[in-house]
Amino acid sequence: MTSTSTFVSLSLAQSLAEGAATVAFALSGLIEAARKRLDAVGVVVVAGLAAFGGGTLRDILLDRRPFFWVQQAEWLWALLALCVAAMLFMRARHFAITERAMQWPDAVGLGLFCAGGTQIALAASMPALVAVLMGLVTATFGGVLRDIVCNEVPRAFSDHRPYALCAFAGGWATVGLVAAGAADNVAMLGGAALATLLRVAALLADYRLPSWQPGAEE
Repeated sequence: MTSTSTFVSLSLAQSLAEGAATVAFALSGLIEAARKRLDAVGVVVVAGLAAFGGGTLRDILLDRRPFFWVQQAEWLWALLALCVAAMLFMRARHFAITERAMQWPDAVGLGLFCAGGTQIALAASMPALVAVLMGLVTATFGGVLRDIVCNEVPRAFSDHRPYALCAFAGGWATVGLVAAGAADNVAMLGGAALATLLRVAALLADYRLPSWQPGAEE
């Protein structure tokens, strides 16, 4: 009875985390699409790529079927409803779209997706490093697709503020908490919180990683 209850609890916690991360990344994609003045179809496509891109690639790499958004198709309806509501709200309120506005939901989605992706890989009996990399893919690939479609160099590679490193740290925190015997939902929330707080701290402090400096000969 205990093991069944634990499995149900883990599944529920993962579902809630993926749902919250999906909404957060969808918002980041929606805001970026609005900044680029895309039409309604473009807004939905960019929001969907941001929300589902990383988790889909993770599921492909782990040979996990059905994909998480196929298994929980209600998130597709939620995405459509969110896009329609946001477009109506921003048009009615003349909401100012800034790059800064996109960064906050993106930071939340980063933390939740990296921890959730890491736990899913651990549940599939992947080694710790592979599990962390799966969390990293889950957390970053949706944003990469969002930026590519919006004709931007992906921010994960170009803005010099820690992004993938935050997800990497959150993934290892999740692995460490699981190894220490923490409950699965506690490990997931702990890893997500660390990644999100690191990203938010980097944004508030405007901390930047060193950029590549070509040598004199180059």
